[in-house]
Amino acid sequence: QPGGARRDEQAAGHHRVGVRPAPRHLRVRLMVALTFATGMLDAVGYLGLDRVFTGNMTGNVVILGMGLAGAGGLPVAGPLAALGGYVCGAAVVGRVLAGRPSTWNAAVTAVFTVNAGALVAAGIVLSVGHVTGSSIPGVLIAATLAVLMGAQASAARALAVPDMTTVVVTSTLTAYAGETLFAPGFGWFRHRRFWAIAAIFAGALSGALILERVHIAGPLFVAAGISAVVAVAGHFAWERAESA
Repeated sequence: QPGGARRDEQAAGHHRVGVRPAPRHLRVRLMVALTFATGMLDAVGYLGLDRVFTGNMTGNVVILGMGLAGAGGLPVAGPLAALGGYVCGAAVVGRVLAGRPSTWNAAVTAVFTVNAGALVAAGIVLSVGHVTGSSIPGVLIAATLAVLMGAQASAARALAVPDMTTVVVTSTLTAYAGETLFAPGFGWFRHRRFWAIAAIFAGALSGALILERVHIAGPLFVAAGISAVVAVAGHFAWERAESA
């Protein structure tokens, strides 16, 4: 009887106003959402802004090298500006978050909130004006998106969720193929590495479809919404998800 009473009291406690357990895998889901947004923005950069990646800096380094060689008419200004922007965004946020605990804090909330606002602003610019990737406005928008991706990557690194960088999947794919692919049962499907890879693929696919069938600004608005949701969910539920 006493034991049953205690269990009933504990169960009732979970239903009190304001006491609700956070989803167990919330942290991973938020990082997957950001990875999806990265795929969308890379689609915008490559297809709509003259073959510039906004999150995948490996691709920009390769394109820049080939562009400097004069091969295939590849751009130079766009990848160079994106590289510089990414480094600036990553450096500033890395400096702000340096020395803080590897968990969610007000600075992380600010990073994703600012990212959401900047994405909306960039989307409005693309909506009201005819911007091409090779033009100065196009290069500036690509660089701005790269700044935001650098900031996002630094924040994700500070949060230290394993296998979830949110911007690149090469190392994740290597670990998945070498360590996870042959896991027993459905481990290969349930692992976060698989979903990180699937998320950036799905984001690129969705971004390309929206860009081609709706408008180039569409993926930016979707990515802004994702960043805003992540900012709110992380701010209010990250600690509870971590303890869960």
